[in-house]
Amino acid sequence: MSNNDSQPLSVIESWDSYWQETRTSGSYAGGGSSHPLVTSFWTHFFLIAKDRNKSLKIIDVGSGNGAVVECANKVFAGKLPEFTCLDVSESAIRLLEERFPSVHGVVADATSIPLDPASFDIATSLFGVEYAGLDALAELTRLIASGGELALVLHHRGGSIYEKCKASLDATRQMQAAAFIPKCIAMFKAGFAAQQGGDRAEYDAAGKQLAPAIKATEEILARYDGDVADGTILRLYRDVRTMHDRMRHYEESDVVGWLTTLQEETEAYAGRMASMLDVAVDDTRFQQVCTDLTEQGFEILRAEPLASSDDKPPLAWVLIAQKK
Repeated sequence: MSNNDSQPLSVIESWDSYWQETRTSGSYAGGGSSHPLVTSFWTHFFLIAKDRNKSLKIIDVGSGNGAVVECANKVFAGKLPEFTCLDVSESAIRLLEERFPSVHGVVADATSIPLDPASFDIATSLFGVEYAGLDALAELTRLIASGGELALVLHHRGGSIYEKCKASLDATRQMQAAAFIPKCIAMFKAGFAAQQGGDRAEYDAAGKQLAPAIKATEEILARYDGDVADGTILRLYRDVRTMHDRMRHYEESDVVGWLTTLQEETEAYAGRMASMLDVAVDDTRFQQVCTDLTEQGFEILRAEPLASSDDKPPLAWVLIAQKK
């Protein structure tokens, strides 16, 4: 979720475009919502909720790609209870409504949810509510009926997802600073022109301009593993080499169009990575969240880092609380 006061409009738009394009775009996918630890947490949570109460009203805030509702759908064997999904991205909500026709979608900011108080048995958020600022939790808890539960998975500052996002942002910014994509575009334009009888000298000059950017990109790939930025930098580097070697087999409009789109995606991706780093929750803030919930009349049932083992960095924070 995004808050217009805390997140630039460009970041909000980049998330909206990202959800709109997730069906077809393999570039810059990212995220941790499908990590086995995360899906296990939600599966266990919904199994217990299903066992206790056969009739539930659930709201998921910051629904994004629908990871929470997908876990619930599996637990409830395709017969979801009354389920509301809320996100600031209209594209995300429309995709969710297509995938899960029984879900009620709401396009709204988490700081101002247009729904009645105490109208839900369960409120959930997976890497969502923190984007609106954790003060939005008061708005989320307003929706929970007495005896109802709140379940959160929050970005962990210093955790494994955080460090991966940080490395991906650093690598992406270094590639942008080297102007790798713009110089590739210039080289291909000159190359296609040379193939049509144009000045070969311009193609040679563009190749010389590209050479330092290629070296910088190779240094980035040597510094980070191939999965950095979801593997897109490595795929881009390889694909550019392949297309250059087989340029006569490609159309200029296709190659330049692909690179131009990827350049736009790169900037949007960097914005999303930066926003993830900005909203990640440290230990002090997490403890404050627990204290705030207790003061609002909640009993903390679980509040801890989510990690595969004690010697591994945490993936996220998890929190389950019940309204007294």
